[in-house]
Amino acid sequence: MTSSEKKEVEANEYNPFEHRQVEKPNSDIRTLANLVKASLGSGLLAIPLAFSNSGWGLGLIGTAVIALVCTHSAHIFVEISQACCRAERKPILSYSETCEAAFSNGPKSARRIAGAARIFAEFALLCTYLGVACIFTVLIADSVKQLLDTYAPAYIMRVEYYCLILLIPLCVLVQIRHLKFLAPLSLVANILLIITFAICLYYIFKDGFTVADKKVVGNPARFPAFLSTVIFAMEGIGVVMPIANQMKNPQRFLGCPGVLSIAMTLVAVLYGSLGVLGYFKYGDVLRGSITLNLPIDDWPAICAKCFIAVSIFLTYPLHYFVVIDLLTKYLQPRVKENYRSIFQVVLRALIVCFCAGVGVALPFLEQIINIVGSLFYSLLGLIIPAIIHSVFHYQNLGKWNWILWKNSLIVIFGSICLVSGCAVTIFDIIDKLNAKTE
Repeated sequence: MTSSEKKEVEANEYNPFEHRQVEKPNSDIRTLANLVKASLGSGLLAIPLAFSNSGWGLGLIGTAVIALVCTHSAHIFVEISQACCRAERKPILSYSETCEAAFSNGPKSARRIAGAARIFAEFALLCTYLGVACIFTVLIADSVKQLLDTYAPAYIMRVEYYCLILLIPLCVLVQIRHLKFLAPLSLVANILLIITFAICLYYIFKDGFTVADKKVVGNPARFPAFLSTVIFAMEGIGVVMPIANQMKNPQRFLGCPGVLSIAMTLVAVLYGSLGVLGYFKYGDVLRGSITLNLPIDDWPAICAKCFIAVSIFLTYPLHYFVVIDLLTKYLQPRVKENYRSIFQVVLRALIVCFCAGVGVALPFLEQIINIVGSLFYSLLGLIIPAIIHSVFHYQNLGKWNWILWKNSLIVIFGSICLVSGCAVTIFDIIDKLNAKTE
């Protein structure tokens, strides 16, 4: 028996699930709640704006295709992570560790860049979820400002000041350090989001809407903005790995029906329905969140604006978990053990301040969503999973190398989304900045 065959036998005998020692494991229901909340949020309510860019017909088809591709990419990434756990004989691997392990167990030419692959993945994760935190800050600030501008007109302030005011409550909330304790918050946030979704549907159907004047296919030049928004809304790959690794029964995460497939099916249905109906109702005047289009003088709409702000507020620490996990890994070992608790408090507060600072500098909700979706989520959720899947299975790419061809198409699709989405968004930001200075 050759050394490679021996290693393969040993890997097949090793079951990582039996060796996992998770301090506070999550049940299937809690895992589903966290996973749905990771994919739902500001993205759900931004979907109607995406449909105004694509047209309702192309939007429905595009949403279904992107949902399928994103779910497949998340599935193959978790599958590779579990295979790498067996190959490396380790119980748990993070997103970046999976990238390193896939290259380490790939062809010889790829093994020497395994460390670089891990560092690149960690940098992409950090930038992505810092961007998400910035989006959440601006969205909460926009919702609060709209309410207070109406009911406290004597104290009208710019949205930048609301970003600064949010610093205190956000700094307190991010001190929660275990996913187990975030699950109840995610459940409450999901409930509030569903109620907000129902209220949006109420206003959509309240006075009816017209379909005849709505575009089936929108302006092709705006289609990259649609792709960016939907990918941002649909993707949660950075949170998928921590959530999957914290499961009490991780073998139930994949499969059909598995936690991942159930969560993504629910997400896709919600996105498609609200996207097309919201576009039918409000057309081309849609804003970054559909709740901002609701009337400001009707109590259900007021509740919706409050609920979405609270829902996003409760979701903030779940995405923040990825950022703090990465920074703690590199910074905490340099801190004396006696000061590590204080270090955690200060670090978490500083990151909140950084995200609020970005919100103050660029309070453009739609454009921040598009840049994060096109640049970072295309990279994390589409391009990287397809690459490591091909690298890890380099010895068995299927008949006629169909795995390689399939993954190549995903990489090409992700690259198109990345380049075109970034280009359109940068021009949009320049236009907005020029408009502010005029």
